[in-house]
Amino acid sequence: MKYGVQMFPTDYAIPPHDLARACEDLGFESLFFPEHTHIPTSRRTPWPGGAPLPMEYSHTLDPFVAAGAAFAVTKNLKVGTGICLVMERDPITLAKEVASVDFLSGGRFLFGIGGGWNEEEMENHGTKPTLRWKILRERILAMKEIWTKDEAEYHGKFVNFDPIWSWPKPAAKPHPPILVGGAGPRTLERVIEYGDGWMPIGGRSGAVLGQMIQELQQKAKDAGRGPIPVSVFGVPPSQEAIENYAAMGVERCIFGLRPEPAEKAIPALKRYAEVAGL
Repeated sequence: MKYGVQMFPTDYAIPPHDLARACEDLGFESLFFPEHTHIPTSRRTPWPGGAPLPMEYSHTLDPFVAAGAAFAVTKNLKVGTGICLVMERDPITLAKEVASVDFLSGGRFLFGIGGGWNEEEMENHGTKPTLRWKILRERILAMKEIWTKDEAEYHGKFVNFDPIWSWPKPAAKPHPPILVGGAGPRTLERVIEYGDGWMPIGGRSGAVLGQMIQELQQKAKDAGRGPIPVSVFGVPPSQEAIENYAAMGVERCIFGLRPEPAEKAIPALKRYAEVAGL
């Protein structure tokens, strides 16, 4: 089992570089940063978590800047987006950001992606919420072309460009692992088409998670692919929870860390490491 940590990097929490150093020192394999460029004040879209929206959603740092800071002070820790809102970013620019941070880290970046939930946030970026997964798909496919071709081009309904040059290429080959978030009715098909792994939120996937993992691996086999790694967010810090996820076939358990100052965050990290047996 691999063990990771996820925290909203905010302007009031432990800085990303200090958190990353602590994660590596304690033996964690990975660290994930979520993304929200902003939160519209209308609050029209309800938060899937059910409660009032936590403050960190509107205070989060850019995940690529946070990842760069984390990579600068670590040697082996993998750092990723958990998740990146691809439908809110220009694909050529995003391809450059992903390639740059992966190149500079020596291939340690994990590219977690998802469709998001805040509709007015997407609309502020010019994305129609009902089209977000179609837009995400084309942007991912276009970025794969940029990462793997010296002269890349893509012609789709939502992304369209003639041959371009763009370096650096990612250090990871053919590109950083693409971990697809979500647990909707078409999620597994998306993982099979353009993902390298599946990364659902454990608490929101319910009791059907184990069944979905079995279905995913069968779809992978039918598509001529090997087993697809599964990472789960929001794992409770308990041995029982870890054992349950391991029995389902989960490869990476990711603990959620509250965005708090170091004096509170570090003791929590140490408790998680102890539970994981690190």
